[in-house]
Amino acid sequence: MTRRGALGVGALGVVGLGVVAGPHMPRAFAIEGYPSWDDVQRAKNNESAKNSEISRIEGLIAQLQADVANKQAIALQKSNEFFAAQQAFFDAAFRADSLQTQADAQAAAATEAANKAGRVASQLYRSGGDDTSMQLFFTGSAAGADDLLDRLGTMDKLLERNQAVYADAVTARNAAVVLTDQAKAARDERDKLQQAAEVAMQESQAAADAAQAALDAQNAHLGELQAQLAALKDTTAKTVAEYQAGVAEQKRREEEERKAREAAAAAAAAEAARRAAEEAAKNNQGGGGGGGGGGGAPVNNGSGWVRPTAGGVSSEYGPRYSQCGPSYCASGTHYGTDFGTGCWGNIYAAAAGTVSYAGGNGGYGNFVRIEHGGGVATGYAHIVGGGIRVSPGQWVNAGQVIAHVGNTGNSFGCHLHFEVYVNGGTTNPRHFLANRGVWI
Repeated sequence: MTRRGALGVGALGVVGLGVVAGPHMPRAFAIEGYPSWDDVQRAKNNESAKNSEISRIEGLIAQLQADVANKQAIALQKSNEFFAAQQAFFDAAFRADSLQTQADAQAAAATEAANKAGRVASQLYRSGGDDTSMQLFFTGSAAGADDLLDRLGTMDKLLERNQAVYADAVTARNAAVVLTDQAKAARDERDKLQQAAEVAMQESQAAADAAQAALDAQNAHLGELQAQLAALKDTTAKTVAEYQAGVAEQKRREEEERKAREAAAAAAAAEAARRAAEEAAKNNQGGGGGGGGGGGAPVNNGSGWVRPTAGGVSSEYGPRYSQCGPSYCASGTHYGTDFGTGCWGNIYAAAAGTVSYAGGNGGYGNFVRIEHGGGVATGYAHIVGGGIRVSPGQWVNAGQVIAHVGNTGNSFGCHLHFEVYVNGGTTNPRHFLANRGVWI
């Protein structure tokens, strides 16, 4: 299994262990003094030493397995916490933007209504109004809707003949004030949730790294420990050297199998990308700058941005109807754009940047996030188990393969869920990429 893939698969297998993480990540587990084959040979020649060495090796195996299970359970928990914190922040950011848009609209309506009332007042003046009250309005220039409404409110003739016009202006002004206050409160809450989401992301990455380190330690030593244990317990004429040779042969076979799996995965990814590109071409969805793909990297049109994968868009950004699968339902705001690319299809870095996260992310399954600078970042979700090809802190170029399409997390089938973040909050990927000459 690949380094990141083993973590994703292993974490799912320990959900039922019921291990609860503490407030801090546990230190990386380390065992010193693994037995050598010479130790095993010497112990095998002495019954007392043999029994002692058997107990020691059994303890080491149990420690390795328990450490992996513990850290994978913690990684899974932190992954779910990251997802929950991230979604809470996205919801708050969306609400704050929505309230501010409404507040701006009401402020514009208030200004327009106040101007309308002013035009009515001007007409009254020209038709013989009260000069004294009109001087209140025409002295100096109004600084805005509030100033204008204050002046208009003192005009008896306007109030008598045009209450509705004045009332509309006051209503719009009051609504703008209320919505502006609500938008400010929503932004304050958004900022708190953003900080919580960033902390959750860091903790989740730390837990994922700790789990991977434990799994690496197990993979490096477990097979040899099990062979050494078997050698000590064996009462036949089979020699320690034969067990040692068996371990070496097993490692050779595992390496061959690993290379074969990677070659098969690469071939499957290339074929999936080719088919997706053909389908996109049929539907006329693959054109435009940066919209290419196929089995190779997408075309860079000079903007520094490219299409993140082949395949057509299967779900857009924004509100959507409830969709239900075998075990969950998805509804509310969809914070990314989905590409219907086949399993193991290539996922490309949409622009150059630094990987800030690579691991599990709750309902997003296996997930990669890249920071591009200037407050802009991108996210890639539902990556296939074993399909992450980058690590945190790694620099990637636009069009570089960073992962492969999968169906992990809350997903109804193999696809890429692609997100774009500006100053933390999400924005519509279609519009964002189109402004950079990339058509999806």
